[in-house]
Amino acid sequence: MRGEFVDLGGKRIYYYAAGSRGAGEPVILLHGFPTSSRLWHSVVRDFPAGHRLVVVDLPGYGRSDPLDVGGDGVTSATHAAAIHALFDELSIAKACVVGHGLGGGVAQALAVQWPDRVSALALVSSSGFGAKPARMARMARALGPLARHAPPGLLAGLVHGGVRRGFADPDRSRLTLDTCLHAFTTPAGRTALAGHLAALDHCDTAQWSARLGQLQMPTAVIWGQDDPFFPPAHGERLAAAIPGATFDAIPGAAHFVPEDSPDHLRRVLERLLTRLA
Repeated sequence: MRGEFVDLGGKRIYYYAAGSRGAGEPVILLHGFPTSSRLWHSVVRDFPAGHRLVVVDLPGYGRSDPLDVGGDGVTSATHAAAIHALFDELSIAKACVVGHGLGGGVAQALAVQWPDRVSALALVSSSGFGAKPARMARMARALGPLARHAPPGLLAGLVHGGVRRGFADPDRSRLTLDTCLHAFTTPAGRTALAGHLAALDHCDTAQWSARLGQLQMPTAVIWGQDDPFFPPAHGERLAAAIPGATFDAIPGAAHFVPEDSPDHLRRVLERLLTRLA
């Protein structure tokens, strides 16, 4: 795997490349809150040969710089614009876009606004229809402006405790969450994390979900059957809104499907990619 930064208007976006270039479609993998590109490690490790894999840290997560935005922070629309610019920087004409959680909302925004750049779409325990992960949204409202002034380690710890139950094995989640949340334990990281929390409470995905019926690319909706944040019925609603979309609920997986059931998820993605052949 090879990681590097790309400059987008003075802000650095980090990604790592995996897989191998070949006749297969490129695949862009977008994580959700509060993780990073690390979420996909077990999925990309054994991915079929012939696909260029681009695994991204969304702006303000992992190693990527936060974008300069006001109001309620970065939205799925601003994330999608950054990923669209990344396509151009990496000379990717079209790709299969896979989004988890918040990243699923970004994938929807990308597919709705630039359908010619998205050859296939996969939504994994995805946000949509303006739905919010209730516990994190309540935390954002309770903290309000104080979140930007809380001790950095305290805010990261509160988020850690709030999302652990999104893993099928909360104890196994510790390394992933410790790694992903480490970037938020500095004063600058604390400010970024507070912005991400605010954005969760002001979710803008309803505007994209309302237009999902326009999409024509092959689409797979994949869900953790035990997701405590977005129930499978939410995934079924997303799949029903997209013409020809398939729906898979993975037994034993919670919200963080790429960690809980990477092999099952990879098989579903393989089936989606065969629809492009």
